[in-house]
Amino acid sequence: MGTFLSACLLLIVFSVLSLSSSLISFCKLWRKFNLNEIQKSGDVVLGGLFEVHYTSSFPEQTFTSEPQQPSCKGFDTQGFRLAMTMAYAIEEINKNSNLLPNMTLGYSLYDNCGALVIGFSGALSLVSGRDEQFLLQANCSGIPPVLGVVGDSYSTFSIAMSNVLGLFKMPIVSYFSTCSCLSDRQRFPSFFRTIPSDAFQVRAMIQILKHFGWTWVGLLVSDDDYGLHVAQSFQSDLVTSGGGCLAYAEVLPWDSDPGELRRIVHLIKTSTARVVMVFSHEIQLIQLMEEVMRQNVTGQQWISSEAWTSATVLQTPHFMPILSGTLGIAIRRGEITGFKDFLLQIRPGQNDNYRNSMVRQFWEHTFKCKFDPADWMEYEGAICSGKEDIESVETEFLDLSNLGPEYNVYKAVYALAYALDNMLQCEPGRGPFRGHSCATLQNLEPWQLVHYLQMVNFTTSFGDQVSFDENGDALPIYDVMNWLWLPDGKTEVQNVGEVKRSVDRGEELILDEDKIFWNFESKKPPRSVCSDSCPPGTRMARKKGQPECCFDCIPCSEGKISNQFDSSECISCPEDFWSSPQRDRCVPKKTEFLSYQEPLGICLTATSLLGTCICAVVLGIFAYHHSTPVVRANNSELSFLILVSLKLCFLCSLLFIGRPRLWTCQLRHAAFGISFVLCVSCILVKTMVVLAVFKASKPGGGASLKWFGAMQQRGTVLVLTCIQAAICTVWIISASPVPHKNTKYHNDKIVYECDVGSTFGFAVLLSYIGLLAILSFLLAFLARNLPDNFNEAKFITFSMLIFCAVWVAFVPAYINSPGKYADAVEVFAILTSSFGLLVALFGPKCYIILLRPERNTKKAIMGRGTTKS
Repeated sequence: MGTFLSACLLLIVFSVLSLSSSLISFCKLWRKFNLNEIQKSGDVVLGGLFEVHYTSSFPEQTFTSEPQQPSCKGFDTQGFRLAMTMAYAIEEINKNSNLLPNMTLGYSLYDNCGALVIGFSGALSLVSGRDEQFLLQANCSGIPPVLGVVGDSYSTFSIAMSNVLGLFKMPIVSYFSTCSCLSDRQRFPSFFRTIPSDAFQVRAMIQILKHFGWTWVGLLVSDDDYGLHVAQSFQSDLVTSGGGCLAYAEVLPWDSDPGELRRIVHLIKTSTARVVMVFSHEIQLIQLMEEVMRQNVTGQQWISSEAWTSATVLQTPHFMPILSGTLGIAIRRGEITGFKDFLLQIRPGQNDNYRNSMVRQFWEHTFKCKFDPADWMEYEGAICSGKEDIESVETEFLDLSNLGPEYNVYKAVYALAYALDNMLQCEPGRGPFRGHSCATLQNLEPWQLVHYLQMVNFTTSFGDQVSFDENGDALPIYDVMNWLWLPDGKTEVQNVGEVKRSVDRGEELILDEDKIFWNFESKKPPRSVCSDSCPPGTRMARKKGQPECCFDCIPCSEGKISNQFDSSECISCPEDFWSSPQRDRCVPKKTEFLSYQEPLGICLTATSLLGTCICAVVLGIFAYHHSTPVVRANNSELSFLILVSLKLCFLCSLLFIGRPRLWTCQLRHAAFGISFVLCVSCILVKTMVVLAVFKASKPGGGASLKWFGAMQQRGTVLVLTCIQAAICTVWIISASPVPHKNTKYHNDKIVYECDVGSTFGFAVLLSYIGLLAILSFLLAFLARNLPDNFNEAKFITFSMLIFCAVWVAFVPAYINSPGKYADAVEVFAILTSSFGLLVALFGPKCYIILLRPERNTKKAIMGRGTTKS
């Protein structure tokens, strides 16, 4: 609406000017705006717009009456001091022989009275001039009434002014308009500012929130371009940065709607958010705080934008119980040398029209007096003499402890002065414009000054560098302020840090937390979160239908961890690691294998060594009694070979105990298979010899013994064993057993085992042993009733029966045993079958040799058989 009104006003003005210029050779102002102003002539004039009054009233207009001028109300001392800052900066420049020598700057300052239409009228007055009539030159050349404008304060005002003045590339340097929309160079090609934009202000606020861990905050904004753009930027940047969520976002009404204010304050009171951020203006904050006091809302941490961080109207004993401890960002404070002396010299002139003189209005406001006796009827007080002592009254006018906006005005004036100085120093033929031409005051066009303003770069006396980026924004920096309510009832706004952006470090927040006053019993920063942080070992699960800052903490599942607070996901542990009980770190998985240190491994090892020792003892007994009939019966060489193979069987079981390695995996089954084949093949040959001997004892059967001589027996055993060795060799070469980390049995354990490589190879190895064992059993079973006092076939039958029973039971037990227990089952089968063979084959013989030596004779062995025959 403001932009449309501005465009219409300008269209009317230029239509009148165009019509007049077509008829006569001079321009005439048909009507002058009645504005509060301060002017000083000069070779070049700079314009300024300031809010010297913060409100205004508009009389009711009719079509029949003369247009009535609005009246300004509510004198703003700080706004007047801003105007005086511009006047002082220009006076200081005029005294500086190094800047704009041989030239005097003037100024024309207007009061916008806190109203868009008045501020826009002042802007038009600046660019069109206040002379009622002036002649036109043939080529329309000449110096414009002003070369640049410093202002305005409100973003809405600056948008309206820039939309129109930007058409003519009139340079505008604002000291207080922060709307990020003004960085759009397409819409506002000639707009600059010495205050950071809202985009940086929002990022600065988010950095403060993240620093204190405030992730659940409320947002209040003014109902204008400033507030609405901030709300949009804040919400998008908050999501992008992951700084938190908004519990609520409300727009403060301009018309002080009591119902709406009650609703907003009730929302603040009932919300779980302890931090309230406010991007608004002083007048709206006063209305809001009145309602906050009425509803007695306490326990909130207020965060102020730069628009009201330094607002003294809020720093009163009435509001400070609520606002004490407020944190906010403020315009960078600077020092302006000699400024106080300049303010002390201000006096209302005798020839000033008091109704249009801001100095006189300031004087009347400060000393509570009037210059015009005609006002005595409306005002009861003293007559102003103009000689009152400004230092004798208590006024914020001379309080220069917070020169933030003033410092921005100071930099804006100097930026225009340096741009003008650079332009005048241009050497003909080396200029930046077409044909390397230079701009002069006689043919100056505003866009040429915009070019030099874009290139300006200087350092203030305070040490701050001033330059503009491609969007017209100055290098941003904010002070972080804290409101402190002193015991004597006064308020101190103390500097506790800064937020700035530098070329080398980017954006950074620097805080002195020890200086910050917190308006809470704990004297510590409040907690403002929708949900408490999820500790390590958990992950965040967003609550349905609520912002992402509202979540439940779900423990990580087994095998996953989170080692940070507020993890969104749990991460899986590496293959050889598992989650700790707290799910906050990965720990190496427990390893499991048949160990020599565990009870089962110790028992099996002891049993294996016991069997080996027994074999060694039996072997010693047989060696000592090698000439006795019991030992010599049925080829003692095979008996010794069986004992050796059984000893190997006992020892090979040790290869199944301990952590699997490549060589143990390759050797364990090969040693087991060859040892048992050697043993069973010897038993098979023994059984065949028994059958051959008894067959040869029958008439005509002697020829069969020639096939079972000692050489044939050794050869048969060797051939049968070599077949098993060949099977093992092919198996190891083609698909070698290898160590394997098995995690399918237990997620939190690594079972070290030997992968057989080829199940077919393992099956062939066992099948071959089983085939030989079955043959031995069948032959021994057939020879069990042959006549002999010591028929060894009976013991072979019994031993093979034990052997086959053990290994038939082994297969399903092995398949169904997990991890190390599969190795234990295989070791148990080896030891059981080995002990079965040892006891069944050599137990009776040892009994006769050791306990019944009288039966260890050939006669005794053959006696029973002779009797029967």
